[in-house]
Amino acid sequence: MRWIHAVILAVSLLGVYPSLAVQPDEILTDPALETRARNLSRELRCMVCQNQSIDDSDAPLARDLRLLVRERLKAGDSDPQILDFLVARYGDFVLLRPRFTSHTALLWLLPFLVLIAGAAALLMLRRRQRNRTGSARLSDEEEARVAEVLKREGL
Repeated sequence: MRWIHAVILAVSLLGVYPSLAVQPDEILTDPALETRARNLSRELRCMVCQNQSIDDSDAPLARDLRLLVRERLKAGDSDPQILDFLVARYGDFVLLRPRFTSHTALLWLLPFLVLIAGAAALLMLRRRQRNRTGSARLSDEEEARVAEVLKREGL
């Protein structure tokens, strides 16, 4: 039983350690530049792995992109300049969080539109249910007839 707990603990701690995809030869000597490089790498999508950042990916293309980011940082480019360079080269898909543009507006707005449509549908459904319960009442005449029939039947 103890070994199960040890395995669970070991597996849960794997996510605590920093990414091992970045190789030691990629790390910049300037800690400030390395921090910027890691932050930028977390915002960029690995084109091979799809939904994984280049900071987490072991793919050769991700390594090339990490090196490119570090080269651009050493050359003095700002973070937005590096992102713009990569978007110009690979398209908006390279960004894990796409920018809000006319091309991505539907991507950003669709969840809110679906939420609003769902809320409107629930409100309409609730109103219909209220109207149904209100119209299902018997008139005084009908209640008297039902009482008479029940009395005749002995119920």
